[in-house]
Amino acid sequence: MLQCTLDRFLGGRIVAAQPKTGFRAGHDSVLLAAAIPDDPGAKVLELGSGAGIASICFAWRAANSSVRGVEIDPELVEVANANSDRNAMAGRVRFGQSDVREFRGQVFDHVFFNPPFHPREGTQSPNAARNAAKRDPGDAIWTWTDVALKAVRTGGTVTAILSFERVPDMLAGLKGKRALVFPLFPRPGSNPKRAIVQVTADQGEVTISAGLVLHREAGSNSAEAEAILRFGSPLALR
Repeated sequence: MLQCTLDRFLGGRIVAAQPKTGFRAGHDSVLLAAAIPDDPGAKVLELGSGAGIASICFAWRAANSSVRGVEIDPELVEVANANSDRNAMAGRVRFGQSDVREFRGQVFDHVFFNPPFHPREGTQSPNAARNAAKRDPGDAIWTWTDVALKAVRTGGTVTAILSFERVPDMLAGLKGKRALVFPLFPRPGSNPKRAIVQVTADQGEVTISAGLVLHREAGSNSAEAEAILRFGSPLALR
């Protein structure tokens, strides 16, 4: 049985369990959730949903949407559904066990994910679950993107957060689909470490936005990041 901690997100508005070891949700999950369009009545899918924290943060903001998460680890599926229950979302946020690579057959308004993006040859964690969640076996970014594009309706969106250096891997196979790259800068004047990429399932160009600076020079959150991370404000990708 997984050993979990009980953590708070969005300034305590969300309370969720997650494993003590392995992949743990943090700012990336909250920022990703903030970037998904909150169309009333939308059906939304998260690939690789883990303990469900990104899905639940999104659902808190988008109270009229329904969310399905798919996760390969059955123990995490159990934790995620318990988190949905804990936050009074059982009627519209549910999680099921599935390998992302094998997910087929349903169409959603929006799909989102945080794929394994660290190189496999990098420093390995002694925790196998953490490696599986974070280490790219070589084709994960494009494979997950391809699955997402097949699961989203025309005009819907596919949104991912990943390291900035891996953005070209996501864009490589879009075949003319419209996409926005939104860099995330640790501090003013720094190089971006992460980016949110949002693909719209129709034809268009790839554009790069000015992005968001996450921290002030002194280390505290920027006003824009604080509004998202603590108060649940949406992240306007522009």
